[in-house]
Amino acid sequence: MRFSYTHHMPYTDIKSAGQDWPVPNKQFDAEKGAQMMRTYIDDKIYAEEVGFDWIACNEHHMSPYGLMPNPNLIGSILAHNTKRSGILMSGNIVPIVNPIRVAEEYAMIDAISGGRLIAGFMRGIPHEYVAYNCPPDESYGRMFEAVELIRKAWSEPEPFGWEGEYYQFRAVSIWPKPVQKEVPLLMSVSSEMSSKLAAKHKAIAGVLGISSLDDARKIMSRFHDDAREYGWTPTPQHFMVGMNCCIAPTYEEAKEILNKGQEYFFGVLGGGIRTAQKLVVSKTRYYHDKATAEKQSQRFVNNRGAGRMESSFDEKVETGTILCGTPDMVVKQIERLHKELGHARMGLSVKVGNISDAHVTRTLNYLKDQVFPATRHLGEGTQKAAE
Repeated sequence: MRFSYTHHMPYTDIKSAGQDWPVPNKQFDAEKGAQMMRTYIDDKIYAEEVGFDWIACNEHHMSPYGLMPNPNLIGSILAHNTKRSGILMSGNIVPIVNPIRVAEEYAMIDAISGGRLIAGFMRGIPHEYVAYNCPPDESYGRMFEAVELIRKAWSEPEPFGWEGEYYQFRAVSIWPKPVQKEVPLLMSVSSEMSSKLAAKHKAIAGVLGISSLDDARKIMSRFHDDAREYGWTPTPQHFMVGMNCCIAPTYEEAKEILNKGQEYFFGVLGGGIRTAQKLVVSKTRYYHDKATAEKQSQRFVNNRGAGRMESSFDEKVETGTILCGTPDMVVKQIERLHKELGHARMGLSVKVGNISDAHVTRTLNYLKDQVFPATRHLGEGTQKAAE
Protein backbone atom coordinates (compact mmCIF):
# COMPACT_ATOMS: atom_id res chain seq x y z
CA MET A 1 0.00 0.00 0.00
CA ARG A 2 1.23 3.48 -0.92
CA PHE A 3 0.02 6.59 0.89
CA SER A 4 -0.49 10.20 -0.18
CA TYR A 5 -0.82 13.12 2.26
CA THR A 6 -3.52 15.71 1.60
CA HIS A 7 -3.54 19.02 3.49
CA HIS A 8 -5.87 21.78 2.21
CA MET A 9 -4.10 24.49 4.25
CA PRO A 10 -7.36 25.96 5.64
CA TYR A 11 -7.68 29.30 7.40
CA THR A 12 -9.18 28.23 10.72
CA ASP A 13 -9.76 31.56 12.48
CA ILE A 14 -13.22 32.01 10.92
CA LYS A 15 -16.08 31.74 13.41
CA SER A 16 -19.29 32.32 11.43
CA ALA A 17 -20.93 29.41 9.64
CA GLY A 18 -22.90 29.54 6.40
CA GLN A 19 -21.29 32.62 4.86
CA ASP A 20 -21.89 33.44 1.21
CA TRP A 21 -19.17 33.08 -1.38
CA PRO A 22 -16.81 34.77 -2.00
CA VAL A 23 -16.10 34.96 1.72
CA PRO A 24 -15.16 38.54 2.78
CA ASN A 25 -11.41 38.65 3.33
CA LYS A 26 -11.73 41.29 6.06
CA GLN A 27 -11.79 38.22 8.31
CA PHE A 28 -8.25 37.30 7.27
CA ASP A 29 -5.66 38.23 9.87
CA ALA A 30 -2.40 38.55 7.92
CA GLU A 31 -0.15 37.69 10.85
CA LYS A 32 -2.19 34.61 11.82
CA GLY A 33 -2.51 33.56 8.17
CA ALA A 34 1.23 33.82 7.57
CA GLN A 35 1.94 31.70 10.64
CA MET A 36 -0.61 29.11 9.54
CA MET A 37 1.01 28.85 6.13
CA ARG A 38 4.48 28.37 7.61
CA THR A 39 3.14 25.70 9.98
CA TYR A 40 1.31 23.93 7.16
CA ILE A 41 4.35 23.92 4.88
CA ASP A 42 6.50 22.45 7.66
CA ASP A 43 3.77 19.86 8.23
CA LYS A 44 3.80 18.87 4.56
CA ILE A 45 7.58 18.54 4.58
CA TYR A 46 7.37 16.39 7.73
CA ALA A 47 5.03 14.04 5.88
CA GLU A 48 8.06 12.63 4.05
CA GLU A 49 9.68 11.67 7.36
CA VAL A 50 6.40 10.08 8.41
CA GLY A 51 6.65 7.79 5.38
CA PHE A 52 4.13 9.22 2.95
CA ASP A 53 4.98 8.27 -0.61
CA TRP A 54 3.34 11.39 -2.06
CA ILE A 55 2.63 14.86 -0.69
CA ALA A 56 -0.37 16.53 -2.32
CA CYS A 57 -1.27 20.15 -3.10
CA ASN A 58 -4.55 21.40 -4.57
CA GLU A 59 -6.21 24.59 -5.76
CA HIS A 60 -9.15 26.60 -4.41
CA HIS A 61 -10.16 30.25 -4.61
CA MET A 62 -11.72 33.07 -2.59
CA SER A 63 -12.48 31.06 0.54
CA PRO A 64 -10.89 30.06 3.88
CA TYR A 65 -11.36 26.46 2.67
CA GLY A 66 -7.73 26.50 1.49
CA LEU A 67 -4.83 28.94 1.26
CA MET A 68 -3.46 27.56 -2.02
CA PRO A 69 -4.94 29.55 -4.92
CA ASN A 70 -1.73 28.56 -6.75
CA PRO A 71 -0.69 25.14 -5.39
CA ASN A 72 2.36 25.10 -7.64
CA LEU A 73 4.05 27.61 -5.34
CA ILE A 74 3.70 25.16 -2.45
CA GLY A 75 4.67 22.25 -4.69
CA SER A 76 7.93 23.96 -5.63
CA ILE A 77 8.80 24.47 -1.94
CA LEU A 78 8.15 20.79 -1.27
CA ALA A 79 10.16 19.77 -4.33
CA HIS A 80 13.19 21.62 -2.98
CA ASN A 81 12.83 20.58 0.66
CA THR A 82 12.14 16.86 0.26
CA LYS A 83 14.26 14.07 -1.17
CA ARG A 84 12.09 11.01 -1.75
CA SER A 85 8.36 11.68 -1.75
CA GLY A 86 6.48 12.25 -4.95
CA ILE A 87 5.03 15.75 -5.37
CA LEU A 88 1.38 15.20 -6.22
CA MET A 89 -0.22 18.27 -7.72
CA SER A 90 -3.81 17.20 -7.22
CA GLY A 91 -3.91 19.63 -8.68
CA ASN A 92 -4.31 22.55 -11.00
CA ILE A 93 -7.87 23.25 -12.09
CA VAL A 94 -6.92 22.94 -15.71
CA PRO A 95 -9.92 24.49 -17.52
CA ILE A 96 -9.72 27.85 -15.72
CA VAL A 97 -6.01 28.58 -16.20
CA ASN A 98 -3.62 28.85 -19.13
CA PRO A 99 -2.63 25.26 -20.04
CA ILE A 100 0.80 26.35 -21.25
CA ARG A 101 1.41 27.91 -17.85
CA VAL A 102 0.41 24.60 -16.22
CA ALA A 103 2.78 22.70 -18.51
CA GLU A 104 5.64 25.08 -17.68
CA GLU A 105 5.13 25.16 -13.92
CA TYR A 106 4.62 21.41 -13.65
CA ALA A 107 7.82 20.91 -15.65
CA MET A 108 9.64 23.21 -13.23
CA ILE A 109 8.42 21.18 -10.25
CA ASP A 110 9.55 17.97 -11.94
CA ALA A 111 12.99 19.48 -12.62
CA ILE A 112 13.43 20.91 -9.10
CA SER A 113 12.42 17.58 -7.53
CA GLY A 114 14.61 15.51 -9.84
CA GLY A 115 11.66 13.78 -11.47
CA ARG A 116 9.16 13.33 -8.62
CA LEU A 117 6.11 15.09 -10.06
CA ILE A 118 2.73 13.36 -10.23
CA ALA A 119 0.64 15.64 -12.43
CA GLY A 120 -2.91 16.04 -11.28
CA PHE A 121 -5.34 17.37 -13.89
CA MET A 122 -8.57 18.40 -12.17
CA ARG A 123 -11.78 19.94 -13.50
CA GLY A 124 -12.43 21.50 -10.10
CA ILE A 125 -15.50 22.49 -8.15
CA PRO A 126 -18.12 24.50 -10.09
CA HIS A 127 -17.75 27.77 -8.20
CA GLU A 128 -14.06 28.03 -9.16
CA TYR A 129 -15.26 28.95 -12.65
CA VAL A 130 -17.08 31.95 -11.20
CA ALA A 131 -13.88 33.00 -9.40
CA TYR A 132 -11.94 33.14 -12.69
CA ASN A 133 -14.87 34.20 -14.89
CA CYS A 134 -14.66 31.06 -16.98
CA PRO A 135 -17.89 29.56 -18.44
CA PRO A 136 -18.75 26.40 -16.44
CA ASP A 137 -20.55 25.03 -19.51
CA GLU A 138 -17.15 24.75 -21.23
CA SER A 139 -15.47 22.82 -18.43
CA TYR A 140 -15.37 19.42 -20.16
CA GLY A 141 -14.33 20.80 -23.54
CA ARG A 142 -11.56 22.89 -22.02
CA MET A 143 -10.42 20.00 -19.85
CA PHE A 144 -10.17 17.50 -22.71
CA GLU A 145 -8.33 19.92 -24.98
CA ALA A 146 -6.00 21.29 -22.30
CA VAL A 147 -4.75 17.85 -21.24
CA GLU A 148 -3.87 17.02 -24.86
CA LEU A 149 -2.06 20.34 -25.23
CA ILE A 150 -0.08 20.01 -22.00
CA ARG A 151 1.11 16.50 -22.81
CA LYS A 152 2.13 17.59 -26.29
CA ALA A 153 4.05 20.54 -24.83
CA TRP A 154 6.00 18.12 -22.64
CA SER A 155 6.88 15.68 -25.41
CA GLU A 156 7.22 17.68 -28.63
CA PRO A 157 10.91 18.42 -29.40
CA GLU A 158 10.21 21.20 -31.92
CA PRO A 159 8.07 24.35 -31.69
CA PHE A 160 4.48 23.68 -32.72
CA GLY A 161 1.30 25.67 -33.22
CA TRP A 162 -2.06 24.92 -31.68
CA GLU A 163 -5.42 25.83 -33.16
CA GLY A 164 -8.08 24.29 -30.96
CA GLU A 165 -11.64 25.14 -30.05
CA TYR A 166 -10.69 26.83 -26.79
CA TYR A 167 -6.94 27.46 -27.05
CA GLN A 168 -4.84 28.97 -29.80
CA PHE A 169 -1.07 29.42 -29.72
CA ARG A 170 1.12 30.44 -32.66
CA ALA A 171 4.19 28.63 -31.32
CA VAL A 172 4.84 26.47 -28.26
CA SER A 173 8.23 25.25 -27.02
CA ILE A 174 8.41 25.10 -23.23
CA TRP A 175 11.57 25.43 -21.13
CA PRO A 176 12.31 23.47 -19.02
CA LYS A 177 10.87 20.13 -20.05
CA PRO A 178 10.05 17.54 -17.38
CA VAL A 179 12.85 15.27 -16.20
CA GLN A 180 10.56 12.24 -16.50
CA LYS A 181 9.93 10.97 -20.01
CA GLU A 182 6.43 9.93 -18.97
CA VAL A 183 5.05 12.05 -16.15
CA PRO A 184 2.55 10.03 -14.05
CA LEU A 185 -0.95 11.49 -14.24
CA LEU A 186 -3.76 11.52 -11.69
CA MET A 187 -7.36 12.51 -12.39
CA SER A 188 -10.65 12.28 -10.56
CA VAL A 189 -13.01 9.66 -11.99
CA SER A 190 -16.17 10.70 -10.16
CA SER A 191 -18.18 11.27 -13.35
CA GLU A 192 -18.58 9.27 -16.57
CA MET A 193 -16.80 11.86 -18.68
CA SER A 194 -13.94 12.25 -16.21
CA SER A 195 -13.50 8.51 -16.09
CA LYS A 196 -13.23 8.28 -19.87
CA LEU A 197 -10.68 11.10 -19.98
CA ALA A 198 -8.55 9.50 -17.26
CA ALA A 199 -8.71 6.12 -19.00
CA LYS A 200 -7.71 7.65 -22.32
CA HIS A 201 -4.51 9.03 -20.78
CA LYS A 202 -3.81 5.98 -18.58
CA ALA A 203 -4.02 8.14 -15.47
CA ILE A 204 -4.18 7.02 -11.86
CA ALA A 205 -7.83 7.16 -10.86
CA GLY A 206 -8.66 9.33 -7.88
CA VAL A 207 -11.62 7.71 -6.09
CA LEU A 208 -12.37 10.62 -3.78
CA GLY A 209 -15.18 11.57 -1.42
CA ILE A 210 -16.88 8.18 -1.54
CA SER A 211 -20.23 7.79 0.22
CA SER A 212 -20.08 3.99 0.40
CA LEU A 213 -17.91 1.07 -0.62
CA ASP A 214 -20.58 0.11 -3.16
CA ASP A 215 -20.21 3.52 -4.82
CA ALA A 216 -16.43 3.11 -4.84
CA ARG A 217 -16.72 -0.31 -6.48
CA LYS A 218 -19.03 1.10 -9.17
CA ILE A 219 -16.63 3.96 -9.91
CA MET A 220 -13.66 1.58 -10.10
CA SER A 221 -15.57 -0.91 -12.27
CA ARG A 222 -16.53 1.86 -14.68
CA PHE A 223 -12.89 2.95 -14.93
CA HIS A 224 -11.86 -0.66 -15.66
CA ASP A 225 -14.42 -0.75 -18.48
CA ASP A 226 -13.26 2.59 -19.88
CA ALA A 227 -9.62 1.51 -19.76
CA ARG A 228 -10.41 -1.69 -21.66
CA GLU A 229 -11.96 0.42 -24.41
CA TYR A 230 -8.57 2.13 -24.75
CA GLY A 231 -6.70 -1.17 -24.80
CA TRP A 232 -5.18 -1.43 -21.34
CA THR A 233 -5.92 -2.93 -17.92
CA PRO A 234 -5.56 -0.92 -14.68
CA THR A 235 -3.63 -2.45 -11.79
CA PRO A 236 -4.34 -1.77 -8.10
CA GLN A 237 -1.67 0.94 -8.33
CA HIS A 238 -3.96 2.82 -10.71
CA PHE A 239 -6.51 3.50 -7.94
CA MET A 240 -6.11 5.97 -5.10
CA VAL A 241 -8.93 5.97 -2.56
CA GLY A 242 -9.15 9.14 -0.48
CA MET A 243 -10.68 9.70 2.96
CA ASN A 244 -10.31 11.47 6.30
CA CYS A 245 -8.16 9.96 9.03
CA CYS A 246 -7.85 10.57 12.78
CA ILE A 247 -6.00 8.39 15.29
CA ALA A 248 -5.98 8.68 19.10
CA PRO A 249 -5.43 6.43 22.14
CA THR A 250 -9.17 5.64 22.22
CA TYR A 251 -11.94 5.50 19.62
CA GLU A 252 -14.03 7.93 21.67
CA GLU A 253 -11.30 10.59 21.58
CA ALA A 254 -10.57 10.12 17.87
CA LYS A 255 -14.28 10.30 17.09
CA GLU A 256 -14.75 13.53 19.06
CA ILE A 257 -11.78 15.19 17.34
CA LEU A 258 -12.68 14.17 13.80
CA ASN A 259 -16.41 14.74 14.21
CA LYS A 260 -15.84 18.32 15.37
CA GLY A 261 -13.31 18.86 12.59
CA GLN A 262 -15.78 17.66 9.98
CA GLU A 263 -18.54 19.86 11.39
CA TYR A 264 -16.26 22.88 11.04
CA PHE A 265 -15.20 21.78 7.57
CA PHE A 266 -18.75 21.44 6.24
CA GLY A 267 -20.39 24.17 8.28
CA VAL A 268 -17.81 26.96 8.24
CA LEU A 269 -15.14 26.28 5.59
CA GLY A 270 -17.63 24.71 3.18
CA GLY A 271 -20.47 27.14 3.76
CA GLY A 272 -19.54 29.80 1.23
CA ILE A 273 -18.50 27.22 -1.31
CA ARG A 274 -21.83 25.48 -0.91
CA THR A 275 -23.90 28.58 -1.73
CA ALA A 276 -21.87 29.20 -4.88
CA GLN A 277 -22.10 25.54 -5.86
CA LYS A 278 -25.89 25.58 -5.74
CA LEU A 279 -26.03 28.57 -8.08
CA VAL A 280 -23.62 27.13 -10.64
CA VAL A 281 -25.14 23.65 -10.58
CA SER A 282 -28.66 24.98 -11.08
CA LYS A 283 -27.85 27.60 -13.75
CA THR A 284 -25.29 25.88 -15.99
CA ARG A 285 -24.46 22.60 -17.71
CA TYR A 286 -21.35 21.96 -15.58
CA TYR A 287 -22.40 18.35 -15.14
CA HIS A 288 -22.67 16.24 -18.25
CA ASP A 289 -26.00 14.63 -17.42
CA LYS A 290 -29.14 15.71 -15.58
CA ALA A 291 -28.99 12.92 -13.00
CA THR A 292 -25.51 13.93 -11.85
CA ALA A 293 -26.50 17.59 -11.71
CA GLU A 294 -29.52 16.84 -9.55
CA LYS A 295 -27.48 14.62 -7.24
CA GLN A 296 -24.80 17.27 -6.76
CA SER A 297 -27.35 20.03 -6.30
CA GLN A 298 -29.14 18.08 -3.58
CA ARG A 299 -25.82 17.35 -1.93
CA PHE A 300 -25.21 21.05 -1.35
CA VAL A 301 -28.82 21.80 -0.46
CA ASN A 302 -28.37 19.32 2.37
CA ASN A 303 -25.38 21.34 3.62
CA ARG A 304 -23.39 18.14 3.87
CA GLY A 305 -20.86 16.02 2.05
CA ALA A 306 -21.99 13.15 -0.13
CA GLY A 307 -24.02 10.66 1.88
CA ARG A 308 -23.47 12.56 5.12
CA MET A 309 -27.17 12.97 5.88
CA GLU A 310 -27.93 9.28 5.50
CA SER A 311 -25.66 7.85 8.18
CA SER A 312 -24.12 8.66 11.54
CA PHE A 313 -20.42 9.07 12.23
CA ASP A 314 -20.22 5.59 13.76
CA GLU A 315 -21.95 4.09 10.74
CA LYS A 316 -19.46 5.77 8.40
CA VAL A 317 -16.58 4.24 10.33
CA GLU A 318 -18.28 0.85 10.35
CA THR A 319 -19.01 0.97 6.60
CA GLY A 320 -15.45 2.00 5.76
CA THR A 321 -15.67 5.59 4.52
CA ILE A 322 -13.73 7.14 7.41
CA LEU A 323 -10.50 6.00 9.07
CA CYS A 324 -10.89 6.67 12.76
CA GLY A 325 -9.89 5.10 16.06
CA THR A 326 -6.84 3.61 17.72
CA PRO A 327 -3.80 2.63 15.61
CA ASP A 328 -4.89 -1.04 15.65
CA MET A 329 -8.40 -0.08 14.57
CA VAL A 330 -7.12 1.99 11.66
CA VAL A 331 -4.83 -0.83 10.55
CA LYS A 332 -7.83 -3.17 10.45
CA GLN A 333 -9.89 -0.55 8.60
CA ILE A 334 -7.23 -0.20 5.91
CA GLU A 335 -6.91 -3.98 5.61
CA ARG A 336 -10.66 -4.26 5.16
CA LEU A 337 -10.72 -1.50 2.54
CA HIS A 338 -7.97 -3.19 0.55
CA LYS A 339 -9.80 -6.52 0.74
CA GLU A 340 -13.07 -4.91 -0.39
CA LEU A 341 -11.73 -2.63 -3.13
CA GLY A 342 -8.38 -4.09 -4.17
CA HIS A 343 -6.70 -0.68 -4.47
CA ALA A 344 -3.04 -0.09 -3.62
CA ARG A 345 -2.99 3.67 -2.99
CA MET A 346 -4.66 5.78 -0.32
CA GLY A 347 -4.93 9.54 0.02
CA LEU A 348 -5.29 10.57 3.67
CA SER A 349 -6.62 13.92 4.93
CA VAL A 350 -5.56 14.49 8.53
CA LYS A 351 -6.00 18.26 8.93
CA VAL A 352 -9.78 18.17 8.64
CA GLY A 353 -11.46 21.49 9.33
CA ASN A 354 -10.07 23.06 12.51
CA ILE A 355 -8.49 19.96 14.04
CA SER A 356 -5.53 21.30 16.01
CA ASP A 357 -2.05 21.01 14.56
CA ALA A 358 -1.00 19.10 17.70
CA HIS A 359 -3.65 16.45 17.00
CA VAL A 360 -2.59 16.34 13.34
CA THR A 361 1.01 15.67 14.39
CA ARG A 362 -0.12 12.94 16.80
CA THR A 363 -2.04 11.17 14.03
CA LEU A 364 0.97 11.49 11.72
CA ASN A 365 3.22 9.90 14.34
CA TYR A 366 0.78 7.02 14.84
CA LEU A 367 0.81 6.48 11.09
CA LYS A 368 4.61 6.55 11.05
CA ASP A 369 5.22 4.24 14.00
CA GLN A 370 2.33 1.77 13.84
CA VAL A 371 -0.04 2.02 10.89
CA PHE A 372 2.29 2.25 7.90
CA PRO A 373 4.61 -0.59 9.02
CA ALA A 374 1.56 -2.84 9.47
CA THR A 375 -0.06 -2.07 6.10
CA ARG A 376 2.82 -1.65 3.64
CA HIS A 377 2.58 -5.27 2.58
CA LEU A 378 -0.95 -4.84 1.22
CA GLY A 379 -0.83 -4.98 -2.56
CA GLU A 380 2.88 -5.80 -2.46
CA GLY A 381 2.73 -8.23 -5.38
CA THR A 382 0.88 -5.74 -7.57
CA GLN A 383 3.42 -3.03 -6.75
CA LYS A 384 6.31 -5.21 -7.97
CA ALA A 385 4.36 -6.11 -11.09
CA ALA A 386 3.68 -2.44 -11.81
CA GLU A 387 7.36 -1.58 -11.44
